[in-house]
Amino acid sequence: MTDPDRPRHVEVSDGGQPGAAAEVTTSDGADGTVRASLHAPAGHIAPGTRASLVDAIMDLPEVQASERMEATIPRGDGESLERLRERTEDAVTRPAGSTTLLDANIPSQSQPGPVQDPGGTGV
Repeated sequence: MTDPDRPRHVEVSDGGQPGAAAEVTTSDGADGTVRASLHAPAGHIAPGTRASLVDAIMDLPEVQASERMEATIPRGDGESLERLRERTEDAVTRPAGSTTLLDANIPSQSQPGPVQDPGGTGV
């Protein structure tokens, strides 16, 4: 696990160029709160880049070990917001200046996922 006092920088690229990034900080100990600040450069970013950033954040071990998330998303970034809603539970959003704030629960790793048969076709 990373040092809770030191933010972790997460970045995904867009065709070799910086695409979207976030600073992620976890509170001390498991079952804590994750704080993420998402941002992207001005201009066009390929569809899916922002969703990939959210996936990279949510897949961090320290995020998976936490219970809550507080995220700051640029207002108008519907792709990141929608993906965060898909990957969290009980999400509540509110505007704050040029950003949107999200408060949500992080699903437990012990919750069952989709059931798949050995052939990989899903049930």
